[in-house]
Amino acid sequence: MTAFAALTYGFLASFILSAASRNVKLQRAHPPVLIYVGYMLCGLSLGASVILGVMAVRQFI
Repeated sequence: MTAFAALTYGFLASFILSAASRNVKLQRAHPPVLIYVGYMLCGLSLGASVILGVMAVRQFI
């Protein structure tokens, strides 16, 4: 299950980054869905890093 989640996250991240860079190159505005999914991926990354950091600190306490 973790491998599926990592694979899905990787595909979404690469799609969002390539679409954003293409829009910048063509000087077009980003669609709202692209911005929303980008912020969602940033929040997911932040949440995962906080959870993993707390779990790492708990190992030493």
